[in-house]
Amino acid sequence: MSTTSRPEHRDDHVPTEELIRRQGVKPLPPLDDLPWEDPFSSDEEYAEFLADLHESRRRS
Repeated sequence: MSTTSRPEHRDDHVPTEELIRRQGVKPLPPLDDLPWEDPFSSDEEYAEFLADLHESRRRS
């Protein structure tokens, strides 16, 4: 009896490339070509968001 386990071959396995083709997934354009808007109206709003985020993580 072997102590190493190998995943069994599954008949329903579909390679990633095939899933991409079936779903019509397209690559993202270069980041510089993406529209970008700053979600924060000020540095203070950004700082408040980060403070709230850190606090919520400390509570968890």
